[in-house]
Amino acid sequence: MTSRVTPRPASPPPSPQRPVHRLDLAAAAAGALLVVAAALAGTVIEHANGSLHVNWPPLYASWSPHLGPGTPAALAVAVVVIVHGPPLAARLAWRPLVLTGWAAALAWTWALALIDGWRTGIAGRLTTEYEYLTVIRRFDALGPALRDFTHHILNNAPDHWPAHVAGHPPAAVLTFVGLDRIGLGGGGWAGVWCITVGTSAVAAVLIALRALTDEPTARRAAPFLVLAPAAVWVGTSADGYFAAVAAWSLALLALAATRRTRRPAAAALASGLLLGLTCYLSYGLTLVALIAAAILLLTRTARPLPLLAAGAVTVAAVFTLAGFRWWEGYHLLIERYYQGAAAVRPYAYWVWGNLACTVLITGLATVAGLRRTLAAAPTALRGLRPSAGPLRAPADRLAVLVSAVLLAVLVADLSGMSKAETERIWLPFAAWLPAACALLPTTRHRTWLTAQAVLALLINHLLYTGW
Repeated sequence: MTSRVTPRPASPPPSPQRPVHRLDLAAAAAGALLVVAAALAGTVIEHANGSLHVNWPPLYASWSPHLGPGTPAALAVAVVVIVHGPPLAARLAWRPLVLTGWAAALAWTWALALIDGWRTGIAGRLTTEYEYLTVIRRFDALGPALRDFTHHILNNAPDHWPAHVAGHPPAAVLTFVGLDRIGLGGGGWAGVWCITVGTSAVAAVLIALRALTDEPTARRAAPFLVLAPAAVWVGTSADGYFAAVAAWSLALLALAATRRTRRPAAAALASGLLLGLTCYLSYGLTLVALIAAAILLLTRTARPLPLLAAGAVTVAAVFTLAGFRWWEGYHLLIERYYQGAAAVRPYAYWVWGNLACTVLITGLATVAGLRRTLAAAPTALRGLRPSAGPLRAPADRLAVLVSAVLLAVLVADLSGMSKAETERIWLPFAAWLPAACALLPTTRHRTWLTAQAVLALLINHLLYTGW
């Protein structure tokens, strides 16, 4: 009698996604190694000669393991977004999704900030010797203060401005002067303003993504925009507020260029006004113009340009007539910049150490998404040729948009005007980079979201961030 041998079932063919996923993991690992290298090399340099002027390179932070009142809330928000974020983003109606994204980002940022407590984490952040609130009384006479603004930028000037006031055009400090004038003075209200306005960047980016790519792409990106580790710094610095102003300028431009609004002319003018305000909040945010140019290239239209320019010129004219000249302030800022720590901070370290900071504020999921973006970029950019016709694939359109953001980051990095502290300075660019996570496979979104949340929680619980 012969025995029958049951044949083994054939092994399933390897998933075509598996090799691509390995590349995503390799990119994330490379990002982690960059951070480790920057931490190790930076620690050696700082201990040797103190030239980095940071306590926990590459971040402006100090080692300070702690828990706080925001810890339970931060853990809860992270779990809710990881578990329910992707399905909610897929099925909510569009307008409720945008508002929910903003609300979730608001909850996440508040919870992270409150890990350090109300006073340390929020109310005291903008009241230190470097910050805006220390000079509010010097703007009681607004006209003379603006006309005299540039005379106090240099370190050797009489009554020179604190670092952050000197380092920005006057719209930054005027924001807090305005809050004080309407009865919302003090560090608490300033912190509430920065967190509330700063987290609205999530809504702005979602609106822009829907207009420039498609709705499914924006929906896939939504949970990653919410859980971005950048929230650690949005909750502790005015740069989160600057990021939101820039993001809304670009979102309105996207609506005007695609005519996804009933009033494209009004959107273009409002975009220009906000773009002008952005440039008078931070000198370096003139680089937002690169992203604006990418939006016009993607939509293949120049229709919004006249009103965009009119809005931006209007803001510039108001400040110029009030007595502040942007170019004069910028040139004095460069001199002030090299009167301080920048004179000794080594460019050779920070030119790549800044990129490690970018990994920390955008997360490893974003690094994996950027790998896919860069892989798609050559084809997408070739599609921008006039003879190629409009780019129709949402992934290609997303690749062009994110590539423009990366170009702005690269220019800022190579300029040498961002040596250290880019975890807050580059928040206006970091707000857009997690959109690349929309290219990651949806079956792995919860895994990547977990990586984002864990990184943010570790940073906020192990370090005391300086801004």
